[in-house]
Amino acid sequence: MDPGLGTDEITPIALLMDELRSEDVQLRLNAIRRVSTIALALGPDRARDELIPFLQDSVDDEDEVLLALADELGKNFEEYIGGKEYAHVLLGPLENLSAVEETLVRDKAAESITKIAAVLTPQQIEQYYIPLLNRLSHGEWFTSRTSSAALYAPVYSKVSPTVQDELRKGFAALGSDDTPMVRRAAAKWLGAFAKNLSKQHILSDGLTIYRRLQADDQDSVRLLTVEDLVVLAQQLSPAEVKEQLLKQIRQSVSDKAWRVRYMAASHFNALSEAVGMELVREELVNHYVQLLKDNEAEVRTAAAGQIPGFSKLLEPEVVIARIVPFVRDLCQDSSQHVRAALANQITGLAPLLGHGPTIDHLLQLFLHLLKDEFPDVRLNIISKLEQVNEVIGIQLLADNLLPAIVELAEDKSWRVRQAIIEYIPLLATQLGRAFFDEQLANLCMSWLGDTVYSIREAATTNLKKLTEVFGVEWARTQIVPKVVNMGSHPNYLYRMTTVQAIGTIAPSLNLDIICDEIIDALLHLANDPIPNIRFNVARSLEVIATTYGERPEGTELARQKIVPVLEDLKADQDADVRYFATLASQRTLATIQG
Repeated sequence: MDPGLGTDEITPIALLMDELRSEDVQLRLNAIRRVSTIALALGPDRARDELIPFLQDSVDDEDEVLLALADELGKNFEEYIGGKEYAHVLLGPLENLSAVEETLVRDKAAESITKIAAVLTPQQIEQYYIPLLNRLSHGEWFTSRTSSAALYAPVYSKVSPTVQDELRKGFAALGSDDTPMVRRAAAKWLGAFAKNLSKQHILSDGLTIYRRLQADDQDSVRLLTVEDLVVLAQQLSPAEVKEQLLKQIRQSVSDKAWRVRYMAASHFNALSEAVGMELVREELVNHYVQLLKDNEAEVRTAAAGQIPGFSKLLEPEVVIARIVPFVRDLCQDSSQHVRAALANQITGLAPLLGHGPTIDHLLQLFLHLLKDEFPDVRLNIISKLEQVNEVIGIQLLADNLLPAIVELAEDKSWRVRQAIIEYIPLLATQLGRAFFDEQLANLCMSWLGDTVYSIREAATTNLKKLTEVFGVEWARTQIVPKVVNMGSHPNYLYRMTTVQAIGTIAPSLNLDIICDEIIDALLHLANDPIPNIRFNVARSLEVIATTYGERPEGTELARQKIVPVLEDLKADQDADVRYFATLASQRTLATIQG
């Protein structure tokens, strides 16, 4: 025992070490989570000499314990064992963890090794890291070889050219491994590895590895090469892409496995941007059209998600001639998920095509999607209408789409109704007060009586935003009387909505409206038989008092009308009412007393 440590300091360390040997999984897990505390108490020397070897032998444990250990060792643990010059000591236990059966543990161990690699010197890398990488890459079990694929990229640029040659050969071996899981790992990490290669080595080694993986007989390997294709294309010139990768691009987008085509569709924009405009026009337009027509709905869904991004690479005439006809077909697609993905993206075509073509080619498609039977389709198109408004103007949008929007305001799906409510302030800003009062004002008030609470809540927020758009005098005539009248409705939900609406819109009004139109109606509801209404009255009174109480007129209002009512509510028979009234009273008095 170290004579510098007393018994009191040793005991908790010994207890924690015992917990690591405990049969109780939770105790071992807790001990691992506190392993940095053990290391700190032991000091750097003992942590390196005793704790790390102990952890290195502790790999025969439950997966969740091993996962926690792999995680902890990657959290700047080198600070507890003497600093960066000893960081390589942590590679031992992590090497063992990289070879266990559970994928999550291996991935976390590889992640922690990558973090440690960032603090190692070139000498430490060549002396300790590279031998570890070689052992994992040539491991008898596929698990270690799988883990090794992630460990090439972090150190490639830090080692000598001779070692770089060995690393490229080692990674190539993983790409032609007999085990599909190892080839999958190689395909997954090839992109990160290729980013570190010089142009010469991409052409001589990177493309060779990629082509082998891209032609793999396992679709689970091929689908991972799509991201590699994008990375390689980014590293090469358009002419080199055309010469070296055109065949692979064609194979990926027309692969017999739908999952590979799905990946190609998902990354189509990134690939298009990487290969250059010439190849986009010559080749990729045709391939994209094929993906939009694919037999599998998942592929069409992914392709639909790329429509605006791909179209911006083309001239408007090409989009209208080649892309829009298939967009029209997708509006009628049998899969609701395809239509939903299309609705989420189709409005992005409007800024690309401009005013006239949008009206001629897209407006009817928007209208069709607004009337779709699937709620998500309607929801997605509503939420993106602002893009269309910027192109064709609010009048055309209102004339063509407003009837459909009004119809959706009463949609059976409350999420669609909510999306319409959230769109109303924007619509109001563009339409102007007169048009809004005529077409939409009654609609906005009707939402206050909706059966779904989220809609009533959104409706009150909507009124606040409309007040900010049209001004307090508009609110005095159009909103306040209707809200106050609902306070005498026999259904308590309407009375509750009155109280909550007052609390929400009060800060956007002025003191004259509060005194003349609102306060008496709110105070009357303080005597409502429903406790929920009474405590919401207390909360709304608090909002009014804290908003206007610092002004002389507001202070007078609070003293004469608000405080006495809150004092009465503090003696209410309901506990919730007493609680909120007490809280409101305290905050009101704090405001008016400065």
